Amino acid sequence: MTDNLLIRRARETDLAALIALFAADEIGGHGDTTEEAAFEDYLRAFHVIDASQNEQLFVAERDGEVVGTFQILFNRTLTGRGSLSMIIEAVQTRGDMRGQGIGAQMIGHAIEEAKRRDCRLVQLTSNVTRADAHRFYERLGFARSHFGFKMKLK
Repeated sequence: MTDNLLIRRARETDLAALIALFAADEIGGHGDTTEEAAFEDYLRAFHVIDASQNEQLFVAERDGEVVGTFQILFNRTLTGRGSLSMIIEAVQTRGDMRGQGIGAQMIGHAIEEAKRRDCRLVQLTSNVTRADAHRFYERLGFARSHFGFKMKLK
């Protein structure tokens, strides 16, 4: 039921709702918190993302409430003859709103933006423990193609 869903660029006034979405993610392990002392960190990051030509942060809004979010990044490389790729990051749907097509509409919006920008591919990563998310992405047409590696520095 995505009839009254609006996907738009995030605004600074959305920060509290976005932080709450990330803090509620028990699997992510990113250390997100709704503690007031952390708000300035989120605010600084928001301003950097918002000013970037290669990053965009979106919200899915229903009836004036933020119910989901995702971020897209554009990456130009010399491989693929200098082509442009899109990376989708930080896809979250509010827990009580899952299963209503919100995630599919958010990903569809990202893919349309990738096409508009003439990207050669769209890629994303997902925590290996998120089996439901993996089925979701495969249902949308994504294929498992690479192993991912991380090195935490902080």
